[in-house]
Amino acid sequence: MFKNPEELKYTKTHEWVKEEDGLWVVGLTDFAQDALGDIVFVNLPEVGDEVKAGEAFSDVESVKAVSDVFSPVSGEVAEVNEAIVDDPSLVNSDCYENWLIKVKDVSAFEELLDAAAYEEVCAQEA
Repeated sequence: MFKNPEELKYTKTHEWVKEEDGLWVVGLTDFAQDALGDIVFVNLPEVGDEVKAGEAFSDVESVKAVSDVFSPVSGEVAEVNEAIVDDPSLVNSDCYENWLIKVKDVSAFEELLDAAAYEEVCAQEA
């Protein structure tokens, strides 16, 4: 079974998000990192770039495939996790500690799921 912390919100496309000090922190879920396998490259946007809810803002490359990462919110990238760029395997080691981006000035968001609803999505795909 995958870890899906109760305090986070999730998307059907396997991203997690939480609000923290006025910023929305975005990362990949445990289900996503497990499905991808060993992540070897992460392409992140620049600080100041706009992201749009439901649209790809990044891609991650694993030994299996290249996959888009979709933004759960619309806003401006306030911070990128440079540690992930330098060592993409951090996502595999702890996907909830190793976020991808932080977004400010959020104006819209995707339909977000609680942990129980997200677990149902994962069960249907497993």
